[in-house]
Amino acid sequence: MRLLTSAAAAITVAAAVSTCSRHPAATGPTPEAGERHFGKIRQLTFGAENAEAYFSHDGRRLIFQSTRDGNGCDQEFVMNVDGSDVHRVSNGLGKTTCGYFYDGDRKIFFGSTHAAAAACPVKPDPSKGYVWGLDPYDIYTANPDGSGLKRLTNYGVYTAEGTLSPDGQTIVFTSLKDGDLDIYTMRVDGTGLRRLTTAAGYDGGPFFSPDGKQIVYRAWHPSDTALTNYQDLLKQRLVRPNRMEIWVMNADGSGQHQITNLGGANFAPYFTPDGKQIIFSSNYKNPRSRNFELYLVNADGSGLEQVTHHAEFDGFPMFSPDGRSLVWASGRSSKEGDLNLFIAEWKP
Repeated sequence: MRLLTSAAAAITVAAAVSTCSRHPAATGPTPEAGERHFGKIRQLTFGAENAEAYFSHDGRRLIFQSTRDGNGCDQEFVMNVDGSDVHRVSNGLGKTTCGYFYDGDRKIFFGSTHAAAAACPVKPDPSKGYVWGLDPYDIYTANPDGSGLKRLTNYGVYTAEGTLSPDGQTIVFTSLKDGDLDIYTMRVDGTGLRRLTTAAGYDGGPFFSPDGKQIVYRAWHPSDTALTNYQDLLKQRLVRPNRMEIWVMNADGSGQHQITNLGGANFAPYFTPDGKQIIFSSNYKNPRSRNFELYLVNADGSGLEQVTHHAEFDGFPMFSPDGRSLVWASGRSSKEGDLNLFIAEWKP
């Protein structure tokens, strides 16, 4: 879900055993017709489900979640930006999500369920339709090699989707700690907790703007029967993520306003390096489809532009610190059921 949380949930595909940690990095596919923002593309992973790859501050490494090597659910891995030196940095227990570098790349943090159980969380009952399980993640910190694991939050309910402010001082994240899916901030040492959203409904997937003054996120604020249904699922630690729009607020939680009004599921927003646009993933053209594409939109909601043009899933975009590259997860050049990571030269 991370979230949306897990890429597995986002595209509803099954996990596959992978040997990608032993596969050399290779040049990826050429851009599809219409993908004018992409230059050279390189495929970084080869098999299983790989998603939510986020750059280190120096731009040399990526942390990501994966079901590679036969893992029954996501674990956290780090690799070089060319796809080499892949190694697991979580402890191999429970399920993890949303890894991020901080403290000048001397530390990482990520969400993990291992305190609740060593096994992977039970998947939701298929009879309930397309729903995500709100697994009991808490946020942990560790050294970049996975040593020195420490618990940062201790809520025992869904607490994940953490990302870092540009100054490296603040973590923004999503939690169920107060009974709804809301966005919070805290200092990197876990102090100074502040709740930013309070509207009933799902607020999540937050990222800071390049200047640290704003936060972009996804949200759905249902009403009437839809709200009742949402709250009933929440009591079962489930959420149905088929409707979400892109929102922006100030870093202190003020000025919350909706950017898109497309319908379908719009998620994984991230500001462009100049802060003037937002890139995100959406299936609004066919909300019943798993064919999510990447889109750009101006920060005021105008100027919608489709970035990817491929029949498979494209999502979880992030720009490199120097703004020259975009990393994202895609089903292109992958066998059915796999989701891989790609990096492309970015042409503004």
